[in-house]
Amino acid sequence: MTQSSPPRHAVVIGGSLSGLLAAAVLAEHATVTVIDADPLPEGPAPRRGLPQARHTHLLWSGGARAIERILPGITDDWTDAGAIRRSLPTDLVTKTAQGWIPRVGEKQFNISCSRDLLDSVVRARVTGLKGVSTLQRSRVRALEGTAARVTGVRVDTPDEEGRLLTADLVIDASGRGSRARTWLQSLGVTGIRQAEVDSGLVYATRIFEAPAGAHEMGFPIVNVQSDPRVPVPGRTATIVPIENGQWQATLSGTRGGQPTGDPEQFIPFAKAIRDPIVGELLDGKKPLTDVAVTQGTANRRIYFEKAELPDGFIAVGDSVATFNPLYGQGMTVAAQGLLAVRSLLRHKGLAHPGFGREAQRAIAPLVSTAWELATSQDILYPGATGVKPRAGTGALNAYVSRLMTGATTDEALTAALFKVLTMSSAPTHWLHPSVVWHVLRASGRGALKAPPLTAAERAVAGLGPAVPAGPGPVDPAGPVDPIGPADPVGQAR
Repeated sequence: MTQSSPPRHAVVIGGSLSGLLAAAVLAEHATVTVIDADPLPEGPAPRRGLPQARHTHLLWSGGARAIERILPGITDDWTDAGAIRRSLPTDLVTKTAQGWIPRVGEKQFNISCSRDLLDSVVRARVTGLKGVSTLQRSRVRALEGTAARVTGVRVDTPDEEGRLLTADLVIDASGRGSRARTWLQSLGVTGIRQAEVDSGLVYATRIFEAPAGAHEMGFPIVNVQSDPRVPVPGRTATIVPIENGQWQATLSGTRGGQPTGDPEQFIPFAKAIRDPIVGELLDGKKPLTDVAVTQGTANRRIYFEKAELPDGFIAVGDSVATFNPLYGQGMTVAAQGLLAVRSLLRHKGLAHPGFGREAQRAIAPLVSTAWELATSQDILYPGATGVKPRAGTGALNAYVSRLMTGATTDEALTAALFKVLTMSSAPTHWLHPSVVWHVLRASGRGALKAPPLTAAERAVAGLGPAVPAGPGPVDPAGPVDPIGPADPVGQAR
């Protein structure tokens, strides 16, 4: 431990990914107890408190780099366990609202695997750290302390009700179902504001057996997105190759166009969206699971940083904000936020007066970036409810739309698009003069007309010859700073 006597203790509420990363960050400065209501699996198995784990999860390069900085070597641990590091957009066949993105050399990357595998590798690393312990099958009843300072938690364990755990810092990482606002109100903390944007999104996922040879050849992720500019329900379909020779297929639909749990309707739904390629790829493939459906996917944000929080308390991850899972932001925002907390801890120490409030404010800009990206699109769908776009959003959306159109034909704009989508840079990158120069000259002329699958990929998937789509994929140009030296905390503001 880097802190001198007396020994310090921290409590993390929730054994989620953000909770585990919080524990890793705190372990440099204190002993840490991670409290979770459920038993934590030993390996890549479902965790009851994370039902959304059944759906596709892509860890963007911005998040992977952040987690790598917290847990050096974790990327190799993931791939050794069966995860796949995919080059973007080389290993991606995606149709955005503006059209198909060409599969040029690597600009960014992601980690593709089941959420169960992703979490299990992190969990094994963190629970093995010196000074980190877990209190499982236990529920936090209340925060202990006053409106000025949180001093611990009251927790019901299998052996004792109302057990007091004192702590120098309590981090709430209990996720979408967090009761932090209620706990803080019980201490006399008021004025904690909440915002929500709900497009009525529903997710449906089924796992299929991948065709023989598909994994060996590096079959790409395939994704067809919706177009929020068109006043119809937004529907998407995605196939992500994951571990054990499987394809994880997820469908989504906003209010009025949601998928169902009916297995007979799964492939027809995928064929009926803007391009039928996902449905065509799944047609005839062997399903390995039933259809898992998740509702309640609204964007929700709690403005802890604007309230007079007691010292000794921080909320992180989904306890602060939840985003439409379509954008894949949650894990990355949590990881980058905890890097900001780590920087503050190393600079000022756990005992610094006002540390909790400073840490909450350090997380806020990262949350704001993801919030604006997600809600500015979701509010456009029919029947969406919540906070309306701010004045001037229309002009900004028009600029971004032009950039995305250019990304279908101009490799410089393709790079700019993925730099922000993967949260490797803030959206302000799109306003850099070099990017603006390309946007002003953007054109969709010569864009791909069909999914850019190679002949070999179509053959292994059992599809017939394609209509010429234009330029096809190229060999990756080599890894682009997979674990870059730049500080994601400084980038994503």
